[in-house]
Amino acid sequence: MSVWEALVELDRTRPRVGDQLVGALRDAITRGRLAPGTRLPSTRDLAADLGVSRGLVVGAYEQLTAEGRLVTRRGSGTVVAAVATAVPRQREGLPERATAVAPLRPGVPDLGMFPRTAWRRAYETALTGALDADFDYGDAVGVPRLRQELAGYLGRVRAALVAPEGLIVTAGVTQGLALVAHALLARGVRRIAFEDPGSAALRDHVARLGLEVVPVPVDEEGLDVRALSRTRAKAVLLTPAHQFPTGVVLAPRRRAELVGWARRVDGLIVEDDYDAEYRYDREPVACLQGLAPDRVALVGSVSKVLAPGLRLGWLVAPPAWLPGLCAAKADADNGGPALQQLAFAEFLAGGGYDRHLRRARRLHRERRDAIVAALRRHLPKARIGGIAAGLHLVVELPPGTDDVAIVERAAAAGLGPLALSALRMRKRGPAGLVLGYAAHTPHELARAVRTLATLV
Repeated sequence: MSVWEALVELDRTRPRVGDQLVGALRDAITRGRLAPGTRLPSTRDLAADLGVSRGLVVGAYEQLTAEGRLVTRRGSGTVVAAVATAVPRQREGLPERATAVAPLRPGVPDLGMFPRTAWRRAYETALTGALDADFDYGDAVGVPRLRQELAGYLGRVRAALVAPEGLIVTAGVTQGLALVAHALLARGVRRIAFEDPGSAALRDHVARLGLEVVPVPVDEEGLDVRALSRTRAKAVLLTPAHQFPTGVVLAPRRRAELVGWARRVDGLIVEDDYDAEYRYDREPVACLQGLAPDRVALVGSVSKVLAPGLRLGWLVAPPAWLPGLCAAKADADNGGPALQQLAFAEFLAGGGYDRHLRRARRLHRERRDAIVAALRRHLPKARIGGIAAGLHLVVELPPGTDDVAIVERAAAAGLGPLALSALRMRKRGPAGLVLGYAAHTPHELARAVRTLATLV
């Protein structure tokens, strides 16, 4: 076995050997097994060593070069880029920061996939083309060009009905929800209904903003609108395209009922569109906002497609709510970073976002398939749900299982699943685990599931 065969493990019984090759090389670079400056074999030599076609190796090199992990130098061949390693250097007097995402942690994309080269190109184009006025205090609700590009994207991909002037650029969904909470409280609305189970982080965030959070059960058709009607709340926060954590889609009948509820009580629907672009069995489900733009506030971000660290998101506001939300945005920060927004506008306009999403969707589907196969092998009696879309799935465990204790043991083993029971406000329902699969290779996922099975 050659050095490269030992470094790059390929399972030829599974499809997409090319994606496996990209993942193995990316992992070796990230973990420092291929140090910056390391010269890689020619595409012909590596193909011969691994027993694959040269075209697969050429494609892998091109992908990793586009990500900024490899550099092609005249006379030196292909080498590992100096900025490619994710292993942090400890600065004197400061603790080393952990950078790795724990296997099986939900809610995080593959941060190593961030399109560094394409983003740098978009940023440089934005910087070169920026006017002097772009460096002044700008519109607090966002750079006009980004609002225009985002409105077009959301209309094309998410079937949203939005004009650029009805869209606010935010520092992620967190700020978008803070603006909505401010507007609700200003109108005297003190209660907001929330999916149960649902995101504990968002639930706690909304509660800290001063709203009383009221649980509404979720079943196989999504949020129970009849139960919502009994809460006497006039606002509801939900994830209709891919419910977190169960993965169910809000049924058409429930969508109509929900819009009817909002019109009847003069209420507001807050739609969190957090990972709706990832759909593996059909085209992504259209957003709810397109059905009732006068009653739905749509929040979203690039956190699940690009990276949370960009802090770029949006809030599509119903016309009647727009003035108050715009004023709240101005009070919050007087506008976000203009150059970052211009770069994102360039990235959207040039098709970079669409290309990256297509690539990520293919990769995440392969990882979804790998974790499902591993679960069926190592936890054959567990019920698996929510696999049609998103970046996570749910494993339902037998009655009487203490999922919180399992998660604690998993954390000690270096894994990052969530306990399903910890995401419920009402302590009813089966035990289970919420497992993320986006940030790790199929091989790493199989190993993590094998470890998890011993804990279960």
